Amino acid sequence: MSADRPRSRRRAGTVEPDADEAAFVDAFLRAHPDFLADRPALYRALTPPRRVHGERLADHMAAMLEAERERGMVLRDRTEALLAAGRANAAIQARAQRAVLAVMAARTGAEALDIIVQDWPALLGVDVVSVCAEGRALPLARPLPRGYLARTLPSGAAVLLRAEAFDTETLYGEGAALVASDALARLPLPKGGEALLACGAREPGHFEPGQGTDVAAFLAAVAAIALTRAP
Repeated sequence: MSADRPRSRRRAGTVEPDADEAAFVDAFLRAHPDFLADRPALYRALTPPRRVHGERLADHMAAMLEAERERGMVLRDRTEALLAAGRANAAIQARAQRAVLAVMAARTGAEALDIIVQDWPALLGVDVVSVCAEGRALPLARPLPRGYLARTLPSGAAVLLRAEAFDTETLYGEGAALVASDALARLPLPKGGEALLACGAREPGHFEPGQGTDVAAFLAAVAAIALTRAP
């Protein structure tokens, strides 16, 4: 507040402007008629005028109501987005649980590989699942060139989500035509070695870098245990 305008009087926890301040605000708004229209958020702090005061004030009341309506719509959209994300996460976790239960029934690494490749696509809601490995890390897995994981998963990352997959023939073989987007997860093999679990979907953008990676990492850990069971 400038020195040439007296301070406002406080009454019952509110600030009541004195005559000079009221005159200053009145003059300012008259000199800047677009001030409120350019700052609709201020309407939330104002008391709506009554329509009996005329059309111009009624327009301001309508603007205040519209500002509140827009704020309500934003809050509604955010709430719906959060609920949708929650439902999607719950569905993903339920699919992962079913996939884990299925592979737990495997008695050998070969049986586990069959379940992962043949049953996991339907259980996880994807089109292709592949197990790949460099060298002899997993003899039954699809072979990968030496250094492939180091080149594909940057900085030793555990999971890579790709909205647009590439080099799909190397990872999926005959199933490559079904893959437009995929999730790659390192298999933490007990005896070391480079191997990965690859899940591919035909829809571009099914997997995106911004999505969570916990489920993919968990499935890879479970797969690594099942695949390394003695024949």
